[in-house]
Amino acid sequence: MFNFSNFYQLIAEDIRLQPWLNTLPQQLTNWQNMKHRDFESWLYTLKQIQEGKPDNIDLKKSVSLSNNEPLTQEEFKELEKLLKTLRPWRKGPYKIHNIHIDAEWKSDWKWDRILPHISPLKNRLVLDVGCGNGYYMWRMIGEEAKLCIGIDPSRLFFVQFETIRKLLGNNQRSHLVPLNINQLPKLKAFDTVFSMGTLYHRRSPLDHLIQLKDQLVSDGELVLETLVVEGNETTALVPSDRYAQMRNVYFFPSTKALKIWLERTGFKNVRIVDENITTTKEQRTTEWMQQNSLYDYLSPNNPTKTIEGHPAPKRATLIANKV
Repeated sequence: MFNFSNFYQLIAEDIRLQPWLNTLPQQLTNWQNMKHRDFESWLYTLKQIQEGKPDNIDLKKSVSLSNNEPLTQEEFKELEKLLKTLRPWRKGPYKIHNIHIDAEWKSDWKWDRILPHISPLKNRLVLDVGCGNGYYMWRMIGEEAKLCIGIDPSRLFFVQFETIRKLLGNNQRSHLVPLNINQLPKLKAFDTVFSMGTLYHRRSPLDHLIQLKDQLVSDGELVLETLVVEGNETTALVPSDRYAQMRNVYFFPSTKALKIWLERTGFKNVRIVDENITTTKEQRTTEWMQQNSLYDYLSPNNPTKTIEGHPAPKRATLIANKV
């Protein structure tokens, strides 16, 4: 069993988050009582990792930590072995005592594209919806956010996040809650809400945008990043089956259509700040993610198309404020 008491205490100390305690403890108890084939072995790995007291931590330009005195060869190999039992690592990179966790995604590239456009995160309460293993939350802490809370139902991502947090010295300014956004009450508590790589997994994208709005304070900022297609204000692709071999995908709007969706669901000051073609240099198979990746999902005869014949992945970031 995992102990969430420190997180509950943090929530109790913030008047905006206190109402969450009416539902959260029972939800997390239910989550822990659900059986999962690999979860106990992942938790065992987490317990084997020693809590860090690193001399050097960088969350501003990367997610890295080290000691002035390097690990012995034996310590290095043992830690690397433990970290590899938590594969696949989808988001990264992480540099842990010179162990380079070269994740499937070069998530630092996306962060570098987004960061110049968002409001400064210093002293802000931040929610990251669909946060994966929490890579972006550590970068948000590097930007001096007061507290970052991520939600993602994946148990592997949860253990990966807790592993990094333990190695960083049990940092209490960042927490991952293994739930779905549907399980969150309307907190209206966060200064900034991130939703990156989540919208196209939602059967009802407008409802998802309303859910995101319901987590923001008045005038709070939404940072929305998702897959898009070319087109005008009425364009949206709805795959009949898979997209790039993903099953759980539904709506891929044009950026112009997405802007209208945001305005219709109660956002103002909506602006398109970035559009970017995803390449096989940014998303790829590595030693730390040995399964198929983007290269395998593109048409071998025409890399501008997926193997199903849809447009190859293009991602856009829009920023908006709650009315």
